Amino acid sequence: MPPRALSPVGIALVDKPAGPSSFALVAALRRRTRARTGHAGTLDPFATGLLVLLSGAATRLVPCFIRLDKRYVADVDLASTTSTGDPEGDILERHAAPTRAELDEALERLRGEIELPIPAASAVKIGGERAYRLARKGVAVEMPLRSSVVYALDVISYTGEETVTSVRLDVHVSSGTYVRELAHALGGHCTSLRRTWVRPFSVDEAADVTTVELTPASAALARLPVEAVERVSAGVRAGVLALEPPAGEGAA
Repeated sequence: MPPRALSPVGIALVDKPAGPSSFALVAALRRRTRARTGHAGTLDPFATGLLVLLSGAATRLVPCFIRLDKRYVADVDLASTTSTGDPEGDILERHAAPTRAELDEALERLRGEIELPIPAASAVKIGGERAYRLARKGVAVEMPLRSSVVYALDVISYTGEETVTSVRLDVHVSSGTYVRELAHALGGHCTSLRRTWVRPFSVDEAADVTTVELTPASAALARLPVEAVERVSAGVRAGVLALEPPAGEGAA
């Protein structure tokens, strides 16, 4: 059985490297703290950047930290698609890269309120089984659409002259948006993905899971929008904060 201790209580802002799964980092923090540990949204193994983890009784506050806007920097290969929408999949197609004008038109169509299919390589359940497991078995499934809001989809840089073979994008989206599907809608696939922000937390505040210190839950809650905080009842919040260490005492 994993540790179920309610303390230390706090929020860990972890900078995930490429390679390990998000759940491996949850387990790593749990080994350090010996407390129950949860997350407020995962990243694929190939992706890097900000993971918001919760320790001890702070796991009761998970609803406050989900459904928050997110920012990413994504590199997209515009000349090929893969089975997973990222570098871990098999190449499905190679095609001509778009011109800059064609890319600009495609980006404009993806800004604002949109609907995109959930990736077949996701953890969403289809008929009671994870979609990625069905995909590994070669089972073709019509994936449901998910509504998202793309607040910003801006070009940082691109490669190519007459045509754009790859592009680096600054992406600001509502929670639950799959950046891989944005890449697919552009005719390509993500080659790298870094989460830089989970409103209001920045990856610049994050640290490696082996050295990260816990932020007091009270301080983290104080930075959230009111509507996010109120997703958990005042009584539950008070119970969690009552277990925080006195000011000045480190939690991890």
